[in-house]
Amino acid sequence: MSKKFKRTTVTAALPYANGPLHIGHIAGAYLPSDIYVRYLRLKGEDVIYVCGSDEHGVAIQIGARKEGVTPRAFVDKYHELMKQTFRSFGISFDIYSRTSKPIHYQTAQDFFTNIYRKGILREETSEQYFDEQEGIFLADRYIVGTCPVCGYERAYGDQCEKCGSSLSPKQLLNPRSAVSGKAPVLRPTRHWYFPLDEFESWLREWLLKGHAHDWKTNVYGQCKSWIEQGLQARSITRDMDWGVPVPLPDAEGKVLYVWFDAPIGYISATRELKGDDWEKYWKDPETRLIHFIGKDNIVFHCIIFPAMLKAEGSFILPDNVPANEFLNLEGDKISTSRNHAVWLHEYLNDFPGRRDELRYVLTSIAPETKDADFTWKDYQQRVNSELVGILGNFVNRVLVLTGKYFNHAIPALGHAGAISVRLENTWQDINTELNRSIAAMLAALDEFRFREAQFQMMNIARLGNKWLADTEPWKRHAENEAESAFILNRALCITATLAVACEPFLPDTAAKIREQLNAGKWLEAKAADFWKSGELVVPEQGTSVQQKPQLLFLPVPDEDIEKQLAKLRKKDTAMQQNNHVSIKPAKEQVTIDDFLKLDIRVGKVLTAERVEKSNKLLKLLVDTGLDQRIILSGIAQHFAPEEMVGKTVTLVVNLAPRKMMGIESQGMILTAEGPDGKLYLLRPDGEAGPGAMIS
Repeated sequence: MSKKFKRTTVTAALPYANGPLHIGHIAGAYLPSDIYVRYLRLKGEDVIYVCGSDEHGVAIQIGARKEGVTPRAFVDKYHELMKQTFRSFGISFDIYSRTSKPIHYQTAQDFFTNIYRKGILREETSEQYFDEQEGIFLADRYIVGTCPVCGYERAYGDQCEKCGSSLSPKQLLNPRSAVSGKAPVLRPTRHWYFPLDEFESWLREWLLKGHAHDWKTNVYGQCKSWIEQGLQARSITRDMDWGVPVPLPDAEGKVLYVWFDAPIGYISATRELKGDDWEKYWKDPETRLIHFIGKDNIVFHCIIFPAMLKAEGSFILPDNVPANEFLNLEGDKISTSRNHAVWLHEYLNDFPGRRDELRYVLTSIAPETKDADFTWKDYQQRVNSELVGILGNFVNRVLVLTGKYFNHAIPALGHAGAISVRLENTWQDINTELNRSIAAMLAALDEFRFREAQFQMMNIARLGNKWLADTEPWKRHAENEAESAFILNRALCITATLAVACEPFLPDTAAKIREQLNAGKWLEAKAADFWKSGELVVPEQGTSVQQKPQLLFLPVPDEDIEKQLAKLRKKDTAMQQNNHVSIKPAKEQVTIDDFLKLDIRVGKVLTAERVEKSNKLLKLLVDTGLDQRIILSGIAQHFAPEEMVGKTVTLVVNLAPRKMMGIESQGMILTAEGPDGKLYLLRPDGEAGPGAMIS
């Protein structure tokens, strides 16, 4: 960060009010933002931390119908659940608001009106699909049908999940409503469109050139791919009765589309928090705006919302959007529909008083540039070997030794000549490493590299353990009390430093260490200096520490982990049983002659790479035994390119070539789709090599 700012506005993605929070949500946006905001506060900076529930959209209406309640009752239920869960987990928002509040309606309507009066918006009448049974116009994602490119029968109205082709609802074959399952009808309707295409050149300059080096590579890469595909005007209104009404006299029954109104929720929440003083957090160029999100929100926060802010004209633009990738669970995607998740409110009930453990583990495996995997065994190992074995062990040993040898009082360093040169040199070596770790931690926090920052914080405790192991004060005390005092004084210096350094990551633990040090105002003053200078925190000599120090962490027993794994297995089994009823029916009969027309063979993948501008397609070079050929396969969300190299696959080799994304595909890789949408490769058993025919 080269420019100095007077203040910082930090936003965390507004969670959708249609269900509880799981650990993927926390790892993606909320824990990283909480760590960063706590860090800025400790530095004494002017920062606000804004979030709230996203409460509009078709999914809310559908969820309310399923539960037999009004949309208001539906969002009230989940808003309160999420708000309480965030509070219980210790996420330190300055405000947690919601988009159904009157102040948000006013803010969003004013924003729309300002753009409308500038003549920026386009008004168009078009035919859109309407579900006659449900009485609603259908958003693209709520229309499914057969893909015209690959024939996949559950393609969405905006994209085919199998082959990756971008689609429009009218391109689908046999379209049907995802809400009722009925065939929709086309009806004319009038809407207002935001001309995103008109901002393409500006976005190329501001984003692709302006942030090529300071934004995370995963964020920048997705934005670059999206922009280079060419931007299109996007509808910003919908025909619904739940949402922010369009503030025009001839727009009855129309509301602002959720993707337009939701990010404005950051602004309305700031107005609610700051009153008349809100504008400096959104309109002063001396304010830095940071969005923390998951990767599914990158386009909205890096392209669409900045274009909206630019169009309105009076707002600052985001300085950084440090989005995280996805967190998986036990080797599989977290899925709310399959109940394959660790729900945060359930964790807090199952592990009372142990929220710092989850903060630590999720930060240790944070999906900062690629997807990561949470497993309960890894959770147990990290808690037991790192939090218990390294951090907790060091602090407890220091306090116990201080009580044993110096009656719980922080000893003096000793006078010159009482300490051996060798001991002083040993300390200088440790001190150099400590200063190096502190500097690395601070740099990583500034650069949103929270995994590295937490690692360097824990390295302070590792070095503390090394200091004790190398100097062995329990052996020296009888022979040279001055050296024993020096060792424990420096160990208590490391302990006090940990009490300060771990606060952004482990706030409960920081409070426990401060309490056991009996640290009062002396630590507050030194803590402020630590965050400014990065120097070790030197404790007040002669002050007393607690006489009966408590363990900071307790080991996680095997039975606790087995309970969590059993809970997941039970959920997965129940979902599999429920999914039996949704298995697709058999297709129409074919004759043996029809089947014999297909030439299905074994192939071996030689190379694999992602297809530019596509999130779904992999480009595979396959040895078919007959030749080597290019095949495009819509499996990129299920298999990484490096996973595919060397795999044997089954493929149809006599399928007519088809062009996708400008590349000719000369066959089809065969896969099986589970009830949860997960794809599995069909691979031959045994030693069948390339060219082996399947019959």
